[in-house]
Amino acid sequence: MKKHFKTNVIGILFSVIVLLLFSYTKLKTTNKQNGPIKKAELLYQVRAQLGEGACWDAIHNRLFWVDIEGKELHIFDPKTRIDKLIAMPLRIGTVVPVSENEVLAALEDGIYLVDLNSKKLELFSDIEATITENRFNDGKCDPSGNLWVGSMHLNQEQGKAKLYKIDGLGNATAMIDQVTISNGIVWTSDKKTMYYIDTPTKQIKAYDFDMNTQTISNERVAVEVPEELGFPDGMTIDENDHLWVGMWNGNAVLCFDPKTGEVVDKIEVPAHNVTSCAFGGENLDILYITTASLDMTDQEKKAFPLAGSLFMVKPGVKGVKSNYFKRTDH
Repeated sequence: MKKHFKTNVIGILFSVIVLLLFSYTKLKTTNKQNGPIKKAELLYQVRAQLGEGACWDAIHNRLFWVDIEGKELHIFDPKTRIDKLIAMPLRIGTVVPVSENEVLAALEDGIYLVDLNSKKLELFSDIEATITENRFNDGKCDPSGNLWVGSMHLNQEQGKAKLYKIDGLGNATAMIDQVTISNGIVWTSDKKTMYYIDTPTKQIKAYDFDMNTQTISNERVAVEVPEELGFPDGMTIDENDHLWVGMWNGNAVLCFDPKTGEVVDKIEVPAHNVTSCAFGGENLDILYITTASLDMTDQEKKAFPLAGSLFMVKPGVKGVKSNYFKRTDH
């Protein structure tokens, strides 16, 4: 009786151990994320049509962002929760800081310097001014201070746009051709790799970046994004060179390891179309997130009443400072 009982106990313990080991192994192989899924919280409630272009100004601790279809440039102060709005004459695709009182903005018909005090615009580069079927979309500055900005066809026709590099004199050079919807662009901490998104491809591509010439080469695919996760939109990079990507139709910001192509973290966002993100705050440990209220069904509008607002989260990792545009014509 005792022997039989002892045998049963050993058998049960063995079964439990096997089950636990199986569960642990399964968890390790199916959950690549760092801990539980995080949720973004509301930072500033607004009904932006197409919020985009998040860019943190680390010198003056403010967040630049745009509403493309609303034709608005926004400057958000996280301390006061005040959002300053400057109306633009045309759609505005992205914005980068130049100085305390000046930014560079990509409008439909060219690249403009914007005086934040007077709100006056000065044409800096008229690239694509004659291509009226296109508009400019996302863009950021490289480690040398050049603006890399891409265009897109208004009807999203395939291959009708380009990615340009705008230098400090306003000279524009086409760097990537046959683009459809130009979006996220970042550089690694060693300044040797550039990552870039053309949204409809559902890919994040990598390029070798030459700091001496500010040129790219050796195009390859770093990440293939499954369509069920959404479409990759705006992008930022953290101190570990992981890529944080706003997912259009994806309700989330996903973090990808570009070396493996795997999702390693996820931020759930209460908006269907998540458009861009940027690390900010005094310690660069806050992820600011823009969203859109466009392209939603009636059911999605009911499910996501905060769509178009700004959101934030502390993902447990720090970002890197965004580069200022370096103007050299004065």
